[in-house]
Amino acid sequence: MYKSGILLIMENKVFVEIRRCIEERRQDMEFRPCIDIHNGKVKQIVGGSLKDTGNQAQENFVASQDAAFYARLYQRKYIQGGHIILLNPAGSEYYEETKAQAIEALRAYPGGMQVGGGINPENAEEFLKAGASHVIVTSYVFQSGAIRYDRLEELLQVTGKKRLVLDLSCRRKDNSYYIVTDRWQKFTEEKMEESLLEKLAGYADEFLIHAVDVEGKAQGIEKELASLLGNWAKIPITYAGGIGSYEDLELLRQLGKDRLNFTVGSALDLFGGKMEFEKVCSY
Repeated sequence: MYKSGILLIMENKVFVEIRRCIEERRQDMEFRPCIDIHNGKVKQIVGGSLKDTGNQAQENFVASQDAAFYARLYQRKYIQGGHIILLNPAGSEYYEETKAQAIEALRAYPGGMQVGGGINPENAEEFLKAGASHVIVTSYVFQSGAIRYDRLEELLQVTGKKRLVLDLSCRRKDNSYYIVTDRWQKFTEEKMEESLLEKLAGYADEFLIHAVDVEGKAQGIEKELASLLGNWAKIPITYAGGIGSYEDLELLRQLGKDRLNFTVGSALDLFGGKMEFEKVCSY
């Protein structure tokens, strides 16, 4: 009986230590790379410039390599959790070409990347079967400026919570941040605040949040947004937008309290910027 008690204490200590390690691991700051696809090509764009009309966007970089090239690169570096974003809507003349690029990238790195852009219950399974670890959704669950929880529940029937990422990308309006949809072109009535994060965390495995006003500009992060996210951060959050230097990364680390994952786009040397991919990987 005495021996069993000792073993029980030891097992409890091991369990507590495992739980501690898991919690610490979930709060580590990690690099999450991106593959943005527009008009059938891998690009880096200024986020706020994207227009469905005429398939227009202000381009920072247009890659000569395809999306699968970047997926294989991230795979060789054992970097998981990055995102592939289709920037053309389903009705665009370029959508099928953009989608084909995304599918090839998912097949090149099965289970290693997430995918978003026009995801709904009808097509989510196709992307998951192609190799996506998660699907990323915004517009389908935000209708007429508000969250449609019935649509969110419908989506969960296909994906489950563990394979769903909610894109809560936002822009500033009236001194607050509001969720934007339809490739960041439309404001919703949903304000970015801890109560919203708390509620939506029950439906998603992670959040992806672009600071759209600074996305693609590499001129500094949205400090207030980073602080808000870092103070909450009860599930994994990837912050994207404005990172243009290693100093920006350090500032994000401080404001995000080591809890926010991050994406570097236009500033990365892979996409014509000055920040070294190898150095960012090891940050």
